[in-house]
Amino acid sequence: MKKPNEMTIVEAARALRARSFSVRELWDACIEAIRARDGELHAFLEVFDADERAIAAAQARIEAEGDSAPLLCGIPLAVKDNILIEGKVASAASRMLANYRATYDATVVRKLKEAGALFLGRTNMDEFAMGSSTEHSAFGPTKNPRGLSRVPGGSSGGSAAAVAADLCVAALGSDTGGSIRQPAAYCGVAGLKPTYGAVSRSGLIALGSSLDQIGPLAKSVEDARILHDAIRGKDPLDSTTIPDGLYPQRTVPNTFRIGIPDFVNRTLLHSDQPLGMLAKKLTDDGHTLVDVALPTNQYALAIYYIIMPAEASTNLARLDGIRYGCAARGKTLLDDYVLSRTEGFGEEVRRRILLGTFVLSSGYIDAYYHKAQAARSLLRTEYEKAFEKVDVIMTPTALSAAFAFGEKKDPLSMYLEDLFTVTANLTGMPAISLPIGGGGQLPVGVHFTAPHQAENLLFGIGEAVGKAQGA
Repeated sequence: MKKPNEMTIVEAARALRARSFSVRELWDACIEAIRARDGELHAFLEVFDADERAIAAAQARIEAEGDSAPLLCGIPLAVKDNILIEGKVASAASRMLANYRATYDATVVRKLKEAGALFLGRTNMDEFAMGSSTEHSAFGPTKNPRGLSRVPGGSSGGSAAAVAADLCVAALGSDTGGSIRQPAAYCGVAGLKPTYGAVSRSGLIALGSSLDQIGPLAKSVEDARILHDAIRGKDPLDSTTIPDGLYPQRTVPNTFRIGIPDFVNRTLLHSDQPLGMLAKKLTDDGHTLVDVALPTNQYALAIYYIIMPAEASTNLARLDGIRYGCAARGKTLLDDYVLSRTEGFGEEVRRRILLGTFVLSSGYIDAYYHKAQAARSLLRTEYEKAFEKVDVIMTPTALSAAFAFGEKKDPLSMYLEDLFTVTANLTGMPAISLPIGGGGQLPVGVHFTAPHQAENLLFGIGEAVGKAQGA
């Protein structure tokens, strides 16, 4: 029999309503799991004290409303350290913000509080979400619960590890170029990046403002849907959020037309590897694999690593030791700036700030940044055209299973980990990573992209993948 902390949102909600255990017992089960395992995993940067008032209110609401109470009522969640919770530290895993305490709730946190959800703590991440392994946290790396010598992925590695190790029922992460989906694949859980603008970014510490999205990491596709439905919606505090129905609505088909891009190795689809086995099972179930041409995709990684550092350098300019952040003092004002940013930022953050500043400089902005934006527009057009003949597009989530700590010392080899995921952020389209394979091996993920505001197609194909795998 599953322990309360091992349950999905759906299972825990059902058990709470059946009075199999109380909200407090569910909370305590998660805390006990954290005490037992997080010493070796380091998924959490801080575990919060129990909010007795919120726990009692959630219990009373379930008893009063029964099945009509929100499914998230009384459910303990983990939150990535770049999402603000009023009164709690939000450091983005950086010494620059190590003592910053949020003065307001992020919109997603406010919505989850209104649904009765509880917050266990803030999870580890790559500093300012810059990384693909959670090795770049200023407070030490997180380990993969599926193999302690392996990275959990990044930058939402702490949230993914917490979900995979059953330290929480579900979690929130943020995704700039794959930071939810890649760690979901490495840790064997489901991870969703919603359509750009579907979820408010108010209260999210920004990396790339045209790329970032908050989304769920969960133990099932249904749980991802529940969390997404709870946090989505237009927000007056975020002018980039979009109303329902902005894009044409898509009906979930009985059988999917699954696009296979021209850059995916065809031998992989006909192998006995997890992706090949899944492709065969899906076709056996009546779904169709369709070849699609996406020629500009070969430049997607280069486009991303011009636009993202440019936006990062702009967003982090405010953290100078004068108005915000770590303050180190030298003999001159210039020394103050240099020392504060050198001591406050880690190596990877400094690298990306320098790269972003370079591509935005007067002599190079036309050669790099403006060309990258033009190519980004072309990439989006190609994907929109592809979705005229397919419902979703399928790729691997990452190039391989989780790699060992220290294996990707060359920054370029680390950047390649984002190869299959950055396009969803560049185009603004929703995408999901689902765990496939198993049998004692390290988990891998399959990645699906859908048209704008067609998350329902992602949940539908998720159900089809679960059926194909016998789940």
